[in-house]
Amino acid sequence: MVYPAGGSGKRFDELAWYAERFATVEVNVSFYRPLTEQLTRGWVQRTPRGFEFAVKLHQQFTHAGGAGPTTGVGGRGAPVLAGHAIGAFEQSVAPLAEAGRLGPLLAQFPASFHATPETEDYLAWLLDALHDHPVAVELRHKSWSDRRRETLRLLDAAGAAWTLIDEPKFSTSVVQSVAIARHDLQARPWSYVRLHGRNAASWWNARESEDRYQYLYADEELAPFAEIAEAARALGRTMYLYTNNHFAGSAVANAAQLRARLGDPVRGRFPRTFTERFPQVQGIVEAEEESDGRLF
Repeated sequence: MVYPAGGSGKRFDELAWYAERFATVEVNVSFYRPLTEQLTRGWVQRTPRGFEFAVKLHQQFTHAGGAGPTTGVGGRGAPVLAGHAIGAFEQSVAPLAEAGRLGPLLAQFPASFHATPETEDYLAWLLDALHDHPVAVELRHKSWSDRRRETLRLLDAAGAAWTLIDEPKFSTSVVQSVAIARHDLQARPWSYVRLHGRNAASWWNARESEDRYQYLYADEELAPFAEIAEAARALGRTMYLYTNNHFAGSAVANAAQLRARLGDPVRGRFPRTFTERFPQVQGIVEAEEESDGRLF
């Protein structure tokens, strides 16, 4: 549906096709398996100059009891890392950094990561260990927004951004607003926003993991994010804004809508099946002549 018909063969390069239409991508595969220099060097070669990769940290950095080593720095409720883990990660993304193509690193912590003295110490250690890189921190539990001043003080001291996340809200959810992005734009030259969708019914009870992201933002729901992105541009700042409601191409449609609102329409054609499924992008993106495509 998003990629053109016949685009499923080995010769079709999904990354190159995507990079012709958007300026950046948030790498998710790095959360599940370590990257390699060979892989990231290939990304540089397959994408145009200026295209940026925001890289999500592997789960060993953010999830207690995850796939990481069992000796090193940690604490109750925090991951435990061996000292070499940071060096290995930095080496794997070195080709991106050397080419000027590495955007922020994303530290996505789970809802079980609560604000405690131990987790705050761990977060401070992690940010210090990654001090050579811009880091966006995603915190999902309300204990962090309950201690908003302390959280901002910790992040600001490390030059890290507090990721603004739009997601279904529950009693334990972090409390945020676009003020978080505005704070980051004043504190540093960039901010980080992720739109996960608002599918509350399937957030915790999805039959398949991707079902929780089955949500298409209405145009009026996108408006506040377009406004803060416009404010960032007026300030000469950079906002990294990613749509993560990736079910059946919804993220691409919403991203195209946001780009159009900012006067920066997506260039490059899309399958007609995409524009037919998402009539809100008609007139925003150009459709191919073929009548078939495949799912994103």
